[in-house]
Amino acid sequence: MQASLALGLTCALAPILSQAQSAPIVIKFSHVAAVDTPKGQGAERFKKLAEERTKGRVKVEVYPNSQLYKDKEELEALQLGSVQMLAPSVSKFGPFGVKEFEVFDLPFVTPDQASYLKAVGGDFGAAMLKKLDVKGVHGLAFWDAGFRVITANKPLRKPEDFKGLKIRINSSKVIDAQMRALGVMPQTIAFSEVYQALQTGVVDGADVTLSNVYTQKLYEVQKYVTLLHHSHQVYAVVVNRKFWEGLPKDLRSTLESAMADATTYANGLTLAEDRNAYDKIKAAGKAALIEPTPAERDAIRAVMVQTHKDVEGRLGRETMQALYKATEFNAGKR
Repeated sequence: MQASLALGLTCALAPILSQAQSAPIVIKFSHVAAVDTPKGQGAERFKKLAEERTKGRVKVEVYPNSQLYKDKEELEALQLGSVQMLAPSVSKFGPFGVKEFEVFDLPFVTPDQASYLKAVGGDFGAAMLKKLDVKGVHGLAFWDAGFRVITANKPLRKPEDFKGLKIRINSSKVIDAQMRALGVMPQTIAFSEVYQALQTGVVDGADVTLSNVYTQKLYEVQKYVTLLHHSHQVYAVVVNRKFWEGLPKDLRSTLESAMADATTYANGLTLAEDRNAYDKIKAAGKAALIEPTPAERDAIRAVMVQTHKDVEGRLGRETMQALYKATEFNAGKR
């Protein structure tokens, strides 16, 4: 009787146990950008590749547009395991305790996308990602969102044009320093709140990418977008380290492959997305796109580049020199 009952329970539980054993591992991927940005599209491509290549063993749930967490909340959520994956701006890692990451915010270090990709895709980028391990975070890749531009209600052609403006920036001491050098009063506001802050006059402008200006409709509440191209907006794709190391080795390898291909895809979108954003903003006719002349840009550059020496104590001379070498940066070059 007991043997028969045990057999019956085993048979009854078998489908449940089988279903539990085959349940996919869920990766919650949270980010603050719109779906139709390079970051948003990169996240969607990773989801597709990861689910296909793991044959259903992994399910990636993507939460764009700050649906789960805002800028200042997401890294803590990652550490706590509330989400498994993020793609925050590298500026977020300064307040997080890895201040060297703000080296990517140095102005005019990456004159073009090729120099940026060379830096993050080589030994320098790999060494930077390893610095996150002590924070319970594992770095997977760097994604490019393109050059930064500055919005305002007046054209910004000369250093003196910036004086007294309240400009929204990423939370970065390096960005803060370069903006203050121009006479700007930097403001750190959650990305999801930038539109309203511009609309209500809480800030006068924003230091963002062109794709963000378009997808967040900032051009509706700003009269000018100055294409200064002073630095790249860099994102680091990161995962909760404990979660990552708890995955089977073969699964990690498959996900790394999916991330590598998603990274190539995301970085390849940037130039086309910038051009699309430029065309759409221009067609809307609500904000003028300002392209500084070489002389105007050089004058602004001369002021901003002076801040490199001011932040050396924060970033470390060795880290800065390694980036200079990777990008062939020359402070005296125009």
